[in-house]
Amino acid sequence: MTLTRLSVIAAIVFLFTGCKFVNYSFSGSSVPADVNTISIATFPIIGQNAAIAPATLSQDFTEALRNIFVQQSRLELVRNNGDMIVEGEITGYSVRSAAVSNNQAATENLVISVKVTFTDQKHPENSYEQTFSQMEPYDAGRNLSDVEPSIVPVITERLTQDIFNKTLGNW
Repeated sequence: MTLTRLSVIAAIVFLFTGCKFVNYSFSGSSVPADVNTISIATFPIIGQNAAIAPATLSQDFTEALRNIFVQQSRLELVRNNGDMIVEGEITGYSVRSAAVSNNQAATENLVISVKVTFTDQKHPENSYEQTFSQMEPYDAGRNLSDVEPSIVPVITERLTQDIFNKTLGNW
């Protein structure tokens, strides 16, 4: 057998052996083959400035997080005791001045922070606890309540993608 044929056979064997242990998807996620379910608890609003957060933020954020895992992985969402467990809380909801013009804020940033605890029951070395934050600017001349319906979903999408990437992205 020539060295080229032996190399091709070795590459094919390696490829199929690797696929046995980890399933990959086109979304960039990788899930070990022995992991099939995920539980995602409701993220309550806790911490500073919770009073200014929209009443629906907890439910909206939790649903968005569940949706991204269902849509971008092969994991089945289960109520409790998944192979992977994501839980946490919304710890920050605040407005910060971003740009100043003529001694007045011209731009404000809405900042949302979430603390996440990820537990991988089958591969504990992948577990983590981390705080994620994202912001979106808006014109300081507008009321926060007027811009929230358009910017909170943008921030939520970024946060959920960050959490998904950290959890399953293997970056």
